[in-house]
Amino acid sequence: MRRSFVIRVRILSFFVILAAAFLIVRLYFIQIVHGDQYRADALGQYVKDSGSITDRGNILFTKKGGDEVAGAVMQGGWRIAINPMLLQNPDDAYARLNKVTPIDKEKFFASAAKKNDPYEEVAFKLSNDEADAVRNMKIQGVTPVREEWRSYPAGSLAANALGFVGYAGDTRSGAAGLERYYEDTLRKDGGGLYINPFAEIFSNVKALVATDPSSEKGDIVTTLEPDVQRELEAQLDGVMKTYTPKIAGGIIMDPQTGEIIAIASRPSFDPNTYNLVTNPSVFSNPLVEGRYELGSIMKALTMAVGVDTGVVSPTTNYDDTGCITRTGAKICNYDGKARGVVPMQEVLNQSLNTGATFVAEKVGHERFADYIKKYGLGEETGIDLPNEIPGNIGSLFTAGAADVDFASASFGQAIAVTPIAMIRALSTLANRGKLPEPHVVKSIRYESGITRNLTQADQVQVLKPETAETVTNMLVTVFDDALLKGKLKMDHYSIAAKTGTAQIGDPVTHKYSLDRYLHSFFGYFPAHDPKYIVFLFAVEPHGAEFASATLAQPFDDIAKFLINYYNVPPDR
Repeated sequence: MRRSFVIRVRILSFFVILAAAFLIVRLYFIQIVHGDQYRADALGQYVKDSGSITDRGNILFTKKGGDEVAGAVMQGGWRIAINPMLLQNPDDAYARLNKVTPIDKEKFFASAAKKNDPYEEVAFKLSNDEADAVRNMKIQGVTPVREEWRSYPAGSLAANALGFVGYAGDTRSGAAGLERYYEDTLRKDGGGLYINPFAEIFSNVKALVATDPSSEKGDIVTTLEPDVQRELEAQLDGVMKTYTPKIAGGIIMDPQTGEIIAIASRPSFDPNTYNLVTNPSVFSNPLVEGRYELGSIMKALTMAVGVDTGVVSPTTNYDDTGCITRTGAKICNYDGKARGVVPMQEVLNQSLNTGATFVAEKVGHERFADYIKKYGLGEETGIDLPNEIPGNIGSLFTAGAADVDFASASFGQAIAVTPIAMIRALSTLANRGKLPEPHVVKSIRYESGITRNLTQADQVQVLKPETAETVTNMLVTVFDDALLKGKLKMDHYSIAAKTGTAQIGDPVTHKYSLDRYLHSFFGYFPAHDPKYIVFLFAVEPHGAEFASATLAQPFDDIAKFLINYYNVPPDR
């Protein structure tokens, strides 16, 4: 009898403890997880129409010290709705409301004229105080309505990366950038305040063990550093103002991890006012959605192939005749001049097209094409931004590919690649021969407050580590001695860098233009243990023929900013 009593007490105690745990968990989700939403409800009774934006997770920048700042958030406020069937004096109502917040007069009276329509919205994004002022007017047929909207506190900063939330038919969803790529993560379905707490517990457990954590709901934490992003954009603005290119863009990345610290293009837009944009092409991101012949920065990768296969070294000589002919086409150095017998270092120092061709031909067409493929230049990088396209390297893999195509590819023409694929390939020189995986988001914070880091794929070894070291030394010599005659050399920091100037093809004549160019530049530092790789490009700049004039100084300014901002220790 006593034993039966003890068992009943234990069973009862178990259910009491379970109920207490249930209440504690529910209280946690009410006060902590969904506290902001309940506080919004507590502002007062309101009507919320079915067309309002679905709640979304935040997008967060990461400051250098680890602090997170808002890149995209939901912001609460009010809109003014009128019931034309009850509105007795539209003129008086408009005059009084317009003193609280500016109202489009034409729209207001057009809405007020719809006497058979019980609901028309005439003003948006009012503060609590403004809504209280409207409410206190007690105008019959006028009602403040609670609303939420997507807000980008930093304005146009990182706009092409963040994207925006827009309409797709009658619903609103991510229309570009991270908003679109992580739509399934950011979008929160209705009813979140009243979810069964047990279901909420298990949904968060599911998020932690999910094979694809990006499919679970929450905030996304990016690798973008807002101050670095601001510096990159300021430099691009300077390029746009001085040289008026059609497009300018840049990427700052950790070449060892693939974390993108800043990414930007010009022209751009403010996602808070995306609806005012007249040219929707600015919504696209040319760094992942555009393919270009990027020119002589490719010579660094070509030289690495030659060194990796053992056919050349920095001291290998060749006879530069200034121009050569391949498949009936004439290939010349940028100035058409011959240098005579020179070593491979001069191929990079003086950016000699004939020298790059010499290396590719020493390697052999098949092996050279194989390296281009291993660099990933013909594939998508998998970056977590929408609409990425693969590079076009097909000219090297067609049956009977022409000698001129291989020669041109060696110095960055005849193959078209995305800037994000190019910076990944160039990172092999800074990352001991390994190919990193570029990414913008590093973790997802679920609604429970738990954060899960996103894992990256294993890095592919493309070049021998000693090859990367050899070519890095060559590129340091380029920066110290050859670029602008050594003007930018830093006494205490080693920088590996190379310029690129490419002719732009004419889609009508299928010939290269003689007066339209694409300028590119890349550099990484400290050269032998790089923390940062920087890529810049400008399409059809004016007033300067070579990238050394348009992009070298912006790169130098960015490098000095990063060194000072992150307190990078000197390496020499």
